[in-house]
Amino acid sequence: MPADLRLLDDEQRALIQMVREFADEVAAPAAAGYEERSEDPAALYEQLAQLDLTGIAYPEDYNGLGLPYETYLMVVEEIARAYLGFAVGLSVHTLCAFAVNSFGSEELKRDVLARLCSGEWFGAYSLSEPGSGSDAVALAAKASGSDGGYRLSGSKVFCTRGNEADAVLVMARTGAAGAKGISAFIVEKGTQGFGGSKKEDKMGWRSSPTWMLQLDDAFVPGSRRVGAEGEGFRIALASLDSGRLGIAACSTGLAQAALDEALRFTAEREQFGKPVNQNQGLQFMLADMATQIAAGRALYRHAARLRDAGESYSIEAAQAKLFCSDTAMRVTTDAVQLHGGYGYITEYPVERFMREAKALQIVEGTNQIQRLVIGRKLIQS
Repeated sequence: MPADLRLLDDEQRALIQMVREFADEVAAPAAAGYEERSEDPAALYEQLAQLDLTGIAYPEDYNGLGLPYETYLMVVEEIARAYLGFAVGLSVHTLCAFAVNSFGSEELKRDVLARLCSGEWFGAYSLSEPGSGSDAVALAAKASGSDGGYRLSGSKVFCTRGNEADAVLVMARTGAAGAKGISAFIVEKGTQGFGGSKKEDKMGWRSSPTWMLQLDDAFVPGSRRVGAEGEGFRIALASLDSGRLGIAACSTGLAQAALDEALRFTAEREQFGKPVNQNQGLQFMLADMATQIAAGRALYRHAARLRDAGESYSIEAAQAKLFCSDTAMRVTTDAVQLHGGYGYITEYPVERFMREAKALQIVEGTNQIQRLVIGRKLIQS
């Protein structure tokens, strides 16, 4: 029971149907194997590029498709329904591209954004540090001016595909303490003094590599700074607004996958001489799951339409991320419950779905931070 396509225009419907076929026929069958091996699905990312799905929301001048952000999010949802870890990688890639498109120089767009949109390069985003997670302003990585560029030093954590990415958006301190002392840089794979120092061993998303990155006097040309010096924190927050919608779409796709598995299992499983889905109590659970997913889908699409219209959407992005990821946690937990003892066995995907859902409540700002963002916006309005 995937997302309803009836109200899409012909172009959107054709794109989503193509993505749905790729997700169901290619990504979904590969997901469990990549997860078991804790292996980054590099071949699938190559196929994304071949399908022109790596620059959906960015201008055609830079090899993008120039489509609305809402359309891109529908693509993310379809991929997440098949293989969440893979969809998260696309979301993070788009986060990097957003910063370059919105704040980068024309040179940076031609040199970096065009490669990201074509899929020649894949991007990552690096803000968090060992001592600064939710308190991102406290980041300590340094960027010192040197020979027409900057020397970057410090440690970053929780960077999705940080060692696999070709270009990483890195926030580092160029000035005094506080938000105005932070700048943003594109650091290329292979830069001397830059790379992954530790790959984290995670509960879920095992095929989506999460890295600690080390910067040891890594030289970055001045042309690779994104935006003005001291503008990095604003870039980071703007990127997170877009990224939260990506996580909302990922959450919706995962929740939909869990509901689909629960519907399938409860139709096939018989107890007391009839399918268990004939039990009214189970039907109520399924009804609540479906309703929560539909509400989350409406929330993230509404926020995306505001974004596409050039309107403020920070509070709506936070609401969508909060609601959709909480929904994913509830729905995947209920899907395990509806499977009974089988839900706790790795043969059935719902146990993986439940483990994967937990991280969605943490990344792109914890759900406690989303509530803080929403609350502050409410009392300021």
